[in-house]
Amino acid sequence: MESSLSTISVDGHELAYEALPGRVPGVIFLPGFKSDMTGAKATALRDWCGRRGQAFTRFDYSGHGQSTGKFEDGTIGRWAADAVAILDTVTTGPQILVGSSMGGWMALLAARARPDRIAALVGIAAAPDFTEDLMWAGYPEDVKQILRRDGVYHEPSDYGEPYTITMRLIEEGREHLVLRSPLTLPFPVRLIQGMKDPDVPWRAALRLAEHIGGDDVEVTLAKSGDHRLSEPADIARLEAVLEQLTGASSGGR
Repeated sequence: MESSLSTISVDGHELAYEALPGRVPGVIFLPGFKSDMTGAKATALRDWCGRRGQAFTRFDYSGHGQSTGKFEDGTIGRWAADAVAILDTVTTGPQILVGSSMGGWMALLAARARPDRIAALVGIAAAPDFTEDLMWAGYPEDVKQILRRDGVYHEPSDYGEPYTITMRLIEEGREHLVLRSPLTLPFPVRLIQGMKDPDVPWRAALRLAEHIGGDDVEVTLAKSGDHRLSEPADIARLEAVLEQLTGASSGGR
């Protein structure tokens, strides 16, 4: 199972990625907000693809993990461009995009930009439009005032150090919303959502499924699932979904 950690230059940043060669459709893992490619889901998928001889790619957005740049300088458009650059530069042939949390939004934007390259899309607690619908809409007025005045807010996090949220992140995110206009995805879409997710309401998965233009859209709700969905049962569920998608996709592409 040969692979290597490499980098590509994108708009002045060095994006770190790991590519595992294999058959198509390949699998690309897109991490979440302030997450990176070393998480449990990304590692499990790398091992799963390696055992199957399936091509696999994982990477860090600029300002994340082993890529260069400052997290607070990042925006939705910047990170989406990173994802498209990985798709264009590192991979060949049809790909299955697996996006976790913010990575689900990035996967949708990448799929909208390169629909002919996508074999399927899997969202894990997908959070499209989260800067507007979850952050800005959920902030009390005093936090909004801090952002307007200072341009930055340090938001407490259950997952480690506070998140540095900038007003630029909020405002630029409005240019990339996917739930306000038609979103036609002419390939299988699978959404996996925990019903005990404290960050993304489980009904958001139903809203996204309803919004997507396309007939092959399925939602799986895990009643005891949290936001990360990285427990052994969650990983097994994800692998089962990919088993079905790689089988269905590889024969028709």
